Amino acid sequence: MTRGFYIGRFQPFHTGHRRVIEQIATEVDELVVGIGSAGDSHSARNPFTAGERIMMITKALVEFDLVTYAVPIEDLERNAVWVSHVQSMCPKFEVAYSNNPLVIRLFNEAAVEVRQPPMYDRDVLEGAEIRRRMADGDDWESLVPDAVADVVAEIDGVERIQHVADTDANGHDSGLR
Repeated sequence: MTRGFYIGRFQPFHTGHRRVIEQIATEVDELVVGIGSAGDSHSARNPFTAGERIMMITKALVEFDLVTYAVPIEDLERNAVWVSHVQSMCPKFEVAYSNNPLVIRLFNEAAVEVRQPPMYDRDVLEGAEIRRRMADGDDWESLVPDAVADVVAEIDGVERIQHVADTDANGHDSGLR
């Protein structure tokens, strides 16, 4: 049995993420989905809580025949120990999936196999673009699985993003508008 690890902030989980997991599912028996920056929420960059992102992911992946674990991973400002921090929070995994250069380097330095999944429609399937569309009242629903749109509606996520769009929690320009 092979277990993989895929990390992202998933702010929000979108159809690009879903397609990546669909590809990963052809390579592993089980998948640990790491919810990065789990301690951050209610800001322009990270509007959704870890729990809300877990709901988005688990509901969006229910149709897959893949055992999936969603694990919150809080930021650790010490890159040299980040991989061991991730490993301490997760079930054991054999391969990590990422396209982030720093994540790839850190896993490589820790002798963990890293595979780079394809990226899908990256010009629009990107969290910042989806959050911008939410803030501006543009179409964003077509970029996320239906289950994610349902979770966003349930938690009034668009209203939250619009509220933090002009300034983030620290009073800085959010860059969303």
